Amino acid sequence: MYVNGRECSIVIKTDIGEADIPYSYESVREAVSLIEEEISVEGSGMRRACRKRGGAEGCVITPLTFHSAPLLLCLVMGALGKPLYVSDTKNVYQYRLNLLPMEDAAYFDLVQNRSNKGDKAARRLYERCRVKGFELRVMRDEAVKLKIDICGEKAPVEYPCIDEEENEAGERFYGDRVFYNINGKEYKNIYGVTLSVNKTDGVRAELLIKRALENGGDLPQNIEEMSMTALLLKDKHLRRRFGIFKVTLKRLVLISDETAVEAADSVIGPLRYYAAGPIQTELHSSEDSLL
Repeated sequence: MYVNGRECSIVIKTDIGEADIPYSYESVREAVSLIEEEISVEGSGMRRACRKRGGAEGCVITPLTFHSAPLLLCLVMGALGKPLYVSDTKNVYQYRLNLLPMEDAAYFDLVQNRSNKGDKAARRLYERCRVKGFELRVMRDEAVKLKIDICGEKAPVEYPCIDEEENEAGERFYGDRVFYNINGKEYKNIYGVTLSVNKTDGVRAELLIKRALENGGDLPQNIEEMSMTALLLKDKHLRRRFGIFKVTLKRLVLISDETAVEAADSVIGPLRYYAAGPIQTELHSSEDSLL
């Protein structure tokens, strides 16, 4: 989940609406390639090349919040229909969204602001961006984070917007509020999972599960269905917003057991699975439980 970037303000623009992405780390930049001179028949001498502007590339890492989760999960997974947006209500997206990791996701625009003192030249607009892969990380005692790998068709342009975007904090989902069910049984020895999806030349998905070793309670090699449900719970403040999203994976095949074999005590060991079946995400913000 590490990215060689910096904290900045990111705004996502879609045909549904706009949303600022809270506490983002990003490495989005202009994609540059070279047009090289063909070599001579003799194959000697210095080859010349010129710079070619070729769109955008990079990634954005952000925690999922009540406001950002519906839009971001729609972008990275892909939805067959559009969610119904209701303004000035607690339920920002009223209906459940059934999402699948599709190779052809929707286009979006990205506004990048790396300025700390209102410098308009530091703001850039990347048009017609797409998601070429993503990583969903759910760990105990950490916020649920999403890494989005982005590619774009157009070179960035300056975005001289007058308004200064405020990085919205949002109410985050946390890994200690996640329930894991495997083949109809709840597992409480799972410390976190990382779902990695690559959409280049088809959709390929892998799941890394970190679990505490237990006698007789280890995870099976073949998993017919696994679900993880993240909750944004209400607290004593009745006006606190809340939401739920659930990821269901089917036909998981064990690739490797990466647990350290030299450890004598109880350890947290990772298992790597290949997702051979469909992946589905349900997301809503009502009181109905998905458990």
